[in-house]
Amino acid sequence: MAEKAAATVPAVSVGETVSGTVEHVAPYGAFVRLESGQKAMVHISELSQNYVKKVEDVLDIGQKVTAKVIKIDDKGRIDLSIKALQAREVRQPAHREEDFEKKLTNFLKFSVEKMADLNSKNKAQRSGTKRRTGGQQGKK
Repeated sequence: MAEKAAATVPAVSVGETVSGTVEHVAPYGAFVRLESGQKAMVHISELSQNYVKKVEDVLDIGQKVTAKVIKIDDKGRIDLSIKALQAREVRQPAHREEDFEKKLTNFLKFSVEKMADLNSKNKAQRSGTKRRTGGQQGKK
């Protein structure tokens, strides 16, 4: 019984970066043989920051991968994320916030100008409509 418990204790831990080789590809993800000899899975949603339609579009059998351990369940199954390692390289929050602020400022400026233009056109139409309506009523 003690031997069985020792076999399920993982040689890796959550948060650790590991390397391995893709052994099997399924519609929902890929199975990777880690350098420690353990088997782990990368779900299709954890393959890339971008949308992945098919696992085969990103991974091939025999391909070497590096991934982050994101979960180890009670049965000792290991879940990996390649996307988690990409996030560090891609993410630049300060830059994105600046871009957002610029876009928001431009949008508000355009919106105010558009509303002013629509209001002036609306006033012109109302004043022109009253004159015509009054003239037409007098003819009938």
